[in-house]
Amino acid sequence: MKLHGLPGACSLVDHIALQWTGAPFEYVAVPRDAMKVAPFINMSPLGAVPVLEDDGIALTQNVAILEYLSEKHPQAKLFGGDTAKARAEARRWLAFLNADLHKAFSLVFGAARWVEGQEAQTSLTAIASAKVKEMFAIANQHLAGRDWLSDSRSVADAYLYVVMRWAVAKKIDLSGMTNLQAHFARMQADPAVQAALQAEGLK
Repeated sequence: MKLHGLPGACSLVDHIALQWTGAPFEYVAVPRDAMKVAPFINMSPLGAVPVLEDDGIALTQNVAILEYLSEKHPQAKLFGGDTAKARAEARRWLAFLNADLHKAFSLVFGAARWVEGQEAQTSLTAIASAKVKEMFAIANQHLAGRDWLSDSRSVADAYLYVVMRWAVAKKIDLSGMTNLQAHFARMQADPAVQAALQAEGLK
């Protein structure tokens, strides 16, 4: 099994999940300038990470990869808990993080891809940053009195950890969101998270 990723990008979520499974795998860091050309573009037509190679397939898209790993390694309980309700809750938060919060971050990171002119780009970045903060507040409220987004630790928690790292990098003010900060600290202390960070050169 081989995971292609960009250090610190959303592929870090899959890297953490793989560490949680305990299965052997290889991590391959893909330079940004290699993502839009062959041979990588042949595996990922959008020229984006992650890509998981396993059993003759090259699987793209975070959610698909996480579901695949969960089915292949059910003992890891990547979607948290032993009940359908708990797993559905993990999937709900995974969808929120992947489709909503991550999408908003794409505007924070790359306003120039969407609008022209410095003034318009600055405005778009500010609007997107405010939206990101609103969504983090939703997660912070949900985490009141609980350690994880679902009944137990899941891939949704890994995704929340990764986007929190982005918030720190972009200096988005999340002060006062103490539940989020506590969640980040729990994830940061996880040995599998530490192993993934070490492998990606992020420590």
